[in-house]
Amino acid sequence: EVLRGPQGLLFGRNVTGGAVVVKTAKPTEEFMSKVRFSTTAQQETNLAGTVSGQISDKVNGRLTAYYSDDKGWFENKANGNDNLGASTTWFVRPSFTVDIGESADLIVRLESGHVDADGPIGQNRGDFSQAIAASVGVTDWDNSENSFEVAIDNEGWAETDWNQAIAEYNQDVAFGNGTITNILAWRDYETAGEGDIDSLPVHLFHSYSLIDQDQLSNELRYSGRFGNTSVTSGVYWFTQDLKYIEERNLLGGALVMAGGGVQDHTAKGVFTQADIDLNESWVLTLGGRYSSEEKSADIASIIPGNGCDRDACPAYDFSDTESWSAFTPKLGMQWLLSDSAQAYAVWTKGFRSGGYNMRNTAFGESPGPTDQEEQNSFEIGAKTQWLGGRVKTNMAVFHNTIDDMQREVNLPSETAGVAQLIRNTANATIRGAEFEMMAGLTDSLLMTMNLGYVDGEYDDIWLDLTGDGVVDGADYDLEIPRLAPWTYGVGLVHDLQLGSWGALTSRINYNHRDASAYTDNNAGMLSEVEMVDFSIGFTPDSGSYRLALFGKNMLDEVSEGNDTQLPGMLGPVTLGPNSTFTPINRGRIVGIELNYDI
Repeated sequence: EVLRGPQGLLFGRNVTGGAVVVKTAKPTEEFMSKVRFSTTAQQETNLAGTVSGQISDKVNGRLTAYYSDDKGWFENKANGNDNLGASTTWFVRPSFTVDIGESADLIVRLESGHVDADGPIGQNRGDFSQAIAASVGVTDWDNSENSFEVAIDNEGWAETDWNQAIAEYNQDVAFGNGTITNILAWRDYETAGEGDIDSLPVHLFHSYSLIDQDQLSNELRYSGRFGNTSVTSGVYWFTQDLKYIEERNLLGGALVMAGGGVQDHTAKGVFTQADIDLNESWVLTLGGRYSSEEKSADIASIIPGNGCDRDACPAYDFSDTESWSAFTPKLGMQWLLSDSAQAYAVWTKGFRSGGYNMRNTAFGESPGPTDQEEQNSFEIGAKTQWLGGRVKTNMAVFHNTIDDMQREVNLPSETAGVAQLIRNTANATIRGAEFEMMAGLTDSLLMTMNLGYVDGEYDDIWLDLTGDGVVDGADYDLEIPRLAPWTYGVGLVHDLQLGSWGALTSRINYNHRDASAYTDNNAGMLSEVEMVDFSIGFTPDSGSYRLALFGKNMLDEVSEGNDTQLPGMLGPVTLGPNSTFTPINRGRIVGIELNYDI
């Protein structure tokens, strides 16, 4: 479930940009099991399975397991390795439901997983990059923005481990004919890796990083109805310990520096929302949340000679504790025009606490704290059905204002490669519109389409974004990072009955995303992308399997994860103009998938 805009009023921590809600399937009382297998022409094999059923009179259980063996998609021109980007991933997810009585139940979800992979697949698109590569014998490398070719001397590595447990208790109560819910969650997460940041077949800028995170949270809430009003109220608590270490190995090992820090973080919140039925057509929503957060950080700047290594720092040059708080209200109105149409309008406010920069590499710059960011979001929309439900449309227009925008500003650095500054850069306004449609063109042909437009502008700027030494009109003319103006797409789903054999379901989707800025100074850009995906699946009338042929990114489009600018000079070495660290995503993938219900 993807939720846009400020979230967190009724669940979890407050966020300003949106949230992705993941809810795994509950155990079933009736026994069931299924398996999914897929493999691609690019040597990626995935196997997943689920078994669920009754364990005892009061306990149902479910076990899901997943394994992926990816042989890699890219070729490294520096050494001829055509399995670059390989990874192995697995996780197991047992879950249980316990019937505690007629009015209570307990759901326990556990998960443990591991990833072992190559480092980032970086491309350097600088003007001098091919010449630097040719100096060490790599003469057939295309580093243009339309190429998937990479040439790196350090293919890197990455290892990630996580364990988590979530216990959800539900108790029905007579008060308001409601339910009390308590969700207790724990998560341990650790990832470490090494990458070739200069993205060249010479050792100029390699980096290692480690993140170790322990989280514990609890949410207690009540939901009930009193007459014409539905009420949800609750309290939330979250705490985490965070450790971050980074090592930068520059100029063939001539310069090595490390740093990072540790942070204790506590967040608390109390919230209430009421949905009031004014009459049969109008519903008024009133809500509010008070949030407070505190962070204590000890940070060692990433500079030579501070004694830090890949495991820890013996001393810190910065220590601080700060707290932030905010009240974030919500006001909405829903108008039920008919059984097949409704309109709505909502205003809500989002809050993002301040924080600290554990990647402090700029001399004379403080790691923080930054001020909190606040966002006001206004949205008006409608959801309708036409022609007896054969056509469904959703439309919305929105207007968001952001105060004290927090940004990690990446600046090329001759001494550190890249200097990261976390700062409150500006106040901004973002507005846009979205339209979605699903239409049954015939009994066997379904069409989907989507269209979105987003526009943004800076209202006030107090950090020199262009890097020319002053804040002037050139800064205000910059595009807000990651704001792609136009996105649109269309898809078709066709069902074909093959007599008594079964049914053939065909899907094709086309999606477009405009180019957008990645860096605040707009020197780094994310390319315009046209994506075409398809699948053709066969399901027999008598049988419990589905076999499908699928393809992703059939136009073989190059897209980037980021586009970080590197300095023209790194110490005494000339990298030249437009040198970049640009991780790229995979191109065309074709494979088959088998789903089988046992």
